[in-house]
Amino acid sequence: MSLRSHEPIIAIATAPGRGGIGVVRISGKSLAALSNTLFDTPLKPRHAHYLPFKDEKGQPIDAGIALYFKAPHSYTGEDVIELQGHGGPAVLRRLLDHCLAAGREYGLRHAEPGEFTHRAFLNERLDLAQAEAVADLIDASSEAAARSAMASLSGAFSQHVNALGDRIVHLRMLVEATLDFPEEEIDFLEKYQARETLEGLRKDLDALTQQARQGMILREGLHVVLAGQPNVGKSSLLNALAGDEVAIVTPIAGTTRDKVIQQIHIQGVPLHIVDTAGLRETQDTVESIGIARTWAEIEKANVIIHLQDARSPNDELDTAITQRLPAHTPVLKVFNKIDLLPESGQIPFSMTASASPEASARPEGAGGIPPEQALGISAKTGTGLDSLRQRLLDIAGWNPSAESPWLARERHLKALANAAEHLALAGEHASHNDRVLDLFAEELRLAHAELSAITGQFTSDDLLGEIFSSFCIGK
Repeated sequence: MSLRSHEPIIAIATAPGRGGIGVVRISGKSLAALSNTLFDTPLKPRHAHYLPFKDEKGQPIDAGIALYFKAPHSYTGEDVIELQGHGGPAVLRRLLDHCLAAGREYGLRHAEPGEFTHRAFLNERLDLAQAEAVADLIDASSEAAARSAMASLSGAFSQHVNALGDRIVHLRMLVEATLDFPEEEIDFLEKYQARETLEGLRKDLDALTQQARQGMILREGLHVVLAGQPNVGKSSLLNALAGDEVAIVTPIAGTTRDKVIQQIHIQGVPLHIVDTAGLRETQDTVESIGIARTWAEIEKANVIIHLQDARSPNDELDTAITQRLPAHTPVLKVFNKIDLLPESGQIPFSMTASASPEASARPEGAGGIPPEQALGISAKTGTGLDSLRQRLLDIAGWNPSAESPWLARERHLKALANAAEHLALAGEHASHNDRVLDLFAEELRLAHAELSAITGQFTSDDLLGEIFSSFCIGK
């Protein structure tokens, strides 16, 4: 993408479909000549011009607002022209085609996905974390996620990362100075309180990581799969959590043949709930395909809800299902239909280890949830659903009292973890006094490089291509 950054680009910047307003955006190094080709009236920078958008024969395509932003005072840091007209697909397509034809001699071409924001990054209008926040703001599915994305876009996350990086650089500068002037015989670690400074850096980095982890949960959410035998109430539970009839519910076993996905929000955290075909032995070809897809979804899940009928818990088939569930994924046992139990819903079995011996056999720390955390619910009456929602948030690691002020991505967490590892190694070298200050300095350099990768100061072109290719065209 950067190899063609000298060429002006154009795209429809508004979402596909009909709308009251549609926007065509052009960005390039110098668009004054193209502007004069497109319009009879010269466009004054940062002024709105209401005028007709004419085709090559002088016939009006539309009428609307033309805006001209002179570099570097624009979103991309280049000259930008925005044409705001009516949002009909046919009108926007005609306007786009006309601009492309008129701009052919200037090298005008269709923009690639994310190319406007990529240019903003290359022209230092945004750092990489802010650029990612643009896509996150567009994709935000809750108010909390939108607030955090906007905070990232405004630079809140980058400021914390850069401040921490500057402190690491300052400490490294002192180390390098000591290495350059060994004749001074300064006990560096003692005089400059390097150990204490390093410990403070590690604590602040840990706090930043905790906030970023909350931000990633808010952005990514959880992929939750409902699994179990036919007719245990998976579709009813999905409907109850969604608050709508999104899945067909009948007393006939095997009604669900394919997955049904519904996104819900709990305290702003997105949960992607997947209802699946009931797991059992069957000769039905269509149902067999659905069951195979169920196991495929189970393998991709962040959390598995193993739903069972409270009237016959942990029977032979449920035991077989439990044994086959992946050991690396958290599994939450949920017993449904407690409203059908005798004595007004009194559960006649214990929700402890003895109630689920096969669950206790799952390797500790390998995805199994202690069986005493099993839940009894009624998807029909709503009993226990609040506890289930809270348990899902607990599994996600969500702490509502520590809501992240920004969103974060997996690559951010990896970079923070790598930086923490280098600071830990620096601490080990510091314990050997000044005899290994060169290694101490090198670990500080590597920690700073990891933090710089978050904001894009040191980032490979391959990673940039991967990030911006996920953007929508026009942004």
